[in-house]
Amino acid sequence: MNKYILTLVVLATAVITSCSKTEPEIPTAGAPETKAYPLTTCVVSGEELGGMGDPVEYDHNGTTVKFCCKNCIKDFQAKPEKFLAKLK
Repeated sequence: MNKYILTLVVLATAVITSCSKTEPEIPTAGAPETKAYPLTTCVVSGEELGGMGDPVEYDHNGTTVKFCCKNCIKDFQAKPEKFLAKLK
């Protein structure tokens, strides 16, 4: 009888410890990581982003450009290549 009790205790311990182990995380395929915006200042004015409220985001042919305010977008649109060089 002691043999059966010992066997049950060993099996119960094995089940309990195997259930409490955490499984390793498996990387999942999802959206690619996005790069952090490389600048902390407006490409047009040089002012700090967020210094005049939330930065204004503008999509230029798939590239996100951030400005300190809406007024800078017009200047950017006049010479985008000049300002896009600052992002690289």
